[in-house]
Amino acid sequence: MRGGASGQHRADMAEEPEEADGNGNAHQPEEAPDPHEMFARTRDEGKRRLTRSKLDLSTTSLVAGFDIVFGIIAIATATALLTPRFGPSAAHFVGSLFFGIAFIFIVVGRSELFTENFFVPITALRRGKLSVLKLVELWTISPVMNIIGGTVLILIASTEGVLPEGTAPALNELAAHIDELPLWSAFCSAIIGGALITAMTWMVEGVGTVGGRIIIAWIAGTVLALASLNHVIVVTLELIFGMRFGTTISFEDTAVNFGIAAAGNMLGGLVFVTLTRTSQAIGAGETNDPTR
Repeated sequence: MRGGASGQHRADMAEEPEEADGNGNAHQPEEAPDPHEMFARTRDEGKRRLTRSKLDLSTTSLVAGFDIVFGIIAIATATALLTPRFGPSAAHFVGSLFFGIAFIFIVVGRSELFTENFFVPITALRRGKLSVLKLVELWTISPVMNIIGGTVLILIASTEGVLPEGTAPALNELAAHIDELPLWSAFCSAIIGGALITAMTWMVEGVGTVGGRIIIAWIAGTVLALASLNHVIVVTLELIFGMRFGTTISFEDTAVNFGIAAAGNMLGGLVFVTLTRTSQAIGAGETNDPTR
């Protein structure tokens, strides 16, 4: 009887291959989900984010600061170790690949990075069920806790002897790149950085596997580091590293770039991703509506 039941179960699985394979694992769709479906998933995630307690939001944002510092340490260490043999360009390329782990940690671990919230929670406001005050709370608590968490880890990591030799100069170079940019260039760089990470949040909601999310997060983090884009949390923590290791970067410089980067990231995320992807989803819903 058990063998017959098992055979019948396998037969049923063979008749419905779109739901599960012979081992009971769900098949993944061969094509990306419809934009309207992706938007619905994103809205559900947005509702979750906007209904969390302040404690939940604060702790997940704090951890995201840790995650970013892990990525900064990774890129600086790889750059320091590889530059003497392969040169600065090749070392920066490899280091950028390692920096991607920061966003893998954030996406898989569900940490709360400030720039992840320019699209996902806004979709939950579409029907007016959730207060705009919750969005303001999210946009206020997350960046503050990101910086606090990252700074705490920086104070530990910058203690003499903790990081490999040569890492401090590599960290100083990361900090100096943005600090030396003209304000307009820093702002434009922030627009691109905000659009990139906001696009990542859209893509993450469009895949149904952890593996797919890891790949998307890693690619986004790598591109962000490879192009040295002005990301409000990443660059602020890099500048704090620079201050700790004796550069001429001041607190005022860091605060000014924080404002520029935050404005640019928000503009890039809201205009180039949130607005366009929402329109795409609405258009897809109208196309698929048989009553139209």
